[in-house]
Amino acid sequence: MPIIVNLDVMLAKRKMKSKDLAEIIGITTANLSILKSGKAKAIRFSTLEAICEALKCQPSDILEYKEITNNKSIK
Repeated sequence: MPIIVNLDVMLAKRKMKSKDLAEIIGITTANLSILKSGKAKAIRFSTLEAICEALKCQPSDILEYKEITNNKSIK
């Protein structure tokens, strides 16, 4: 998938556990895990906003686009 979710990177930078973030933003740890793994098909803007507020970051710190060429991801 060309959209990469760097949520685990931001959690590490902020020294925050997934469980704590899930509690702060009001979603289950299972749903946060799906988002972190990149398996989510969509994210609500309200959820993205809550994540950014809790981690004090920008959406671009969490979501990244990588173009796929010849079945290989390039940066």
